[in-house]
Amino acid sequence: MTTEKNNNRNNSTKLNPTPFVQTYFHGTKADLKIGDLIETGFNSNFGQRKNTKYIFLTATLDAAIWGAELASGKGCERIYLVEATGPIEDDPDLTDRKFSGNPTMSYRSTKPFKVVGEVTVWQGHPAEQVKTMKEHLAKLKEQGINSLND
Repeated sequence: MTTEKNNNRNNSTKLNPTPFVQTYFHGTKADLKIGDLIETGFNSNFGQRKNTKYIFLTATLDAAIWGAELASGKGCERIYLVEATGPIEDDPDLTDRKFSGNPTMSYRSTKPFKVVGEVTVWQGHPAEQVKTMKEHLAKLKEQGINSLND
């Protein structure tokens, strides 16, 4: 038995390691399935609601929760695990324009994201905090301050 175990252990080291692809979060109200692609060209959830040039992802669950809570539409708030299919860059709305560096670890891309999973258990922000954030975003819109991503 011990010899068999050692042989199995030795054989497993001969396998080529499979790299783990970095996954990110994407908060939305869209109902997606594993394998679906999130792509540009649809109405944005934010800013002027134009057709999107970019799509967004984050490495923090908190930022994804905000994305789901602030997304337009009447669907269920959802958070997906996604893989980028192309290069990503810092989201300029959440980096040096408003914060030093990229503390929310928020990114954008013109290339699709592939849905690889869904976070089904998460806790949203308090209702009053969401209301305050929506009011703040409405004031910015009234002032003509729009997203750099439009």
